[in-house]
Amino acid sequence: MAKGKTLFIVRHGKSNWDYENAADMDRPLNSRGINDAHNMAGRLSKKQILPDLLFTSPAIRALHTAIIFSMELNSPLEKIKIDKAFYHTYPEEIVSYIQKTDNSINSIMIFGHNPGFTDLANLFVIESISNVPTSGIVELSFGTDTWENIGNKTLRSEYFDYPKKHKNF
Repeated sequence: MAKGKTLFIVRHGKSNWDYENAADMDRPLNSRGINDAHNMAGRLSKKQILPDLLFTSPAIRALHTAIIFSMELNSPLEKIKIDKAFYHTYPEEIVSYIQKTDNSINSIMIFGHNPGFTDLANLFVIESISNVPTSGIVELSFGTDTWENIGNKTLRSEYFDYPKKHKNF
């Protein structure tokens, strides 16, 4: 049986809009975004998740989120790869990028933006997700030994988590 491949789709934390003249690429996280990223990464840490590789958009808010996750998961910062392929790119292009990953890598965590990341998740999940909120995580496990074969037919399991999912209102 195939060991499988796991893809974690992580939307960046909530960004700070106080810098009205800042370029989109340069917008940082706000305090809630920082806290939510730590909390969500902590949930994965409790599950002993350790991705083999982390890909992130070069946007400051996505990179900062990736660094927070890397720290919380005790993953070396050297595992973070910055690529503009994750900055407001079409979901199909992201899939094509991921499918070129070396098959010795079994788990990938990607950090980026909406609407593309919600659309990306919906390429795979059984029940449609209306929105992956900031710091939201979609975990997809595939029953294949090759990234080239990830898709609906090889999807074994999915899990969707986000900051407000466990809060009492």
